[in-house]
Amino acid sequence: MTEKAMLAAVFEGNGRLAVKEVPVPTVRGDDEVLLRVDAASICGTDVHILEVPPGHPATVGAILGHEYVGTVLEKGPAVEGLEEGDRVVVDPNLTCGRCRYCRMGLPNMCENMTTLGIFLDGGFAAYNVAPSRVLHEISRDVPPETAVFAEPLSCVVNGTEKVCLHPGETVVVLGAGPIGLLFIQVFRAAGAGRIVVSEMAGARAKAAERSGAHVVVDPRRESLRDRVLAETGIGADVVVDAVGSLLPVALELVRRGGKVLLFGMNQAAAPQVAQYYITRHELVVLGTYIAKHTFPPAVRVLESGAIDTSALVTHRVKVSTILEGFEAMRLGEAVKVVVTPD
Repeated sequence: MTEKAMLAAVFEGNGRLAVKEVPVPTVRGDDEVLLRVDAASICGTDVHILEVPPGHPATVGAILGHEYVGTVLEKGPAVEGLEEGDRVVVDPNLTCGRCRYCRMGLPNMCENMTTLGIFLDGGFAAYNVAPSRVLHEISRDVPPETAVFAEPLSCVVNGTEKVCLHPGETVVVLGAGPIGLLFIQVFRAAGAGRIVVSEMAGARAKAAERSGAHVVVDPRRESLRDRVLAETGIGADVVVDAVGSLLPVALELVRRGGKVLLFGMNQAAAPQVAQYYITRHELVVLGTYIAKHTFPPAVRVLESGAIDTSALVTHRVKVSTILEGFEAMRLGEAVKVVVTPD
């Protein structure tokens, strides 16, 4: 490879993202792989990193972008199972493998975790170096614009595995951002009988319809609880909070003996919860955090064509114009922004 420099989107602290020329990374460790980035996407976490004050920490000087897909260009001498030209998706969360939680089989609870694209250089660039252990091969028949969803989908699959939805069961999804939309599609593919979605933003409400929601409710204009009861009779079998502050709402919508899955995260939210109803109605309340051995099943879902990620993609930008994508996200005009190198 002859290129020595590349354009990258670098976090400079205090809400600043700079698009500038940086050196092309090189393989230094025995287990490292040099990737040509085929596509990346802007996550809500990326937007929170650029808030002032920041809504999520990140390393000043790091290339952002933790949702990305690439092609293997070079590999260290200890890398096995990958060859030049393979297309791979990247699990950006690097775990230690030796802490108490890693040894318990809970790598998503790792006490020493760090993340590509947040604390280490990620995919908003033409090239990236990643450890081979976090790379998962994906068929080249899957377009990069689809493969880029492997990371968020792996997180969603971690949640859907917990609730064990049965065909015909009813689901409510609170929030139709990219994660909520993926939940809709996975539940629809799993045979959900009725999917009700709560969303106030027009663009996201339309994306929910394209993703397979049977009913989309704007809770400012209609009683969500009344609509859920009208659709289900007794409440939903499963309710997913994809926002991060709606547990009290979820408890009003789930049937007795049903399940509430908490995915969204908002550290500032501290809602009051009527614990009595959890006990009295024998509710199951589950938290789910990032991926947990769920990249392989997420890859299989994408390779199978069981979900339609094109329903989520609303904007496409280059690294050189990535700030336009962030602005569209901030203004609520975009659902998912795909970024490709210049």
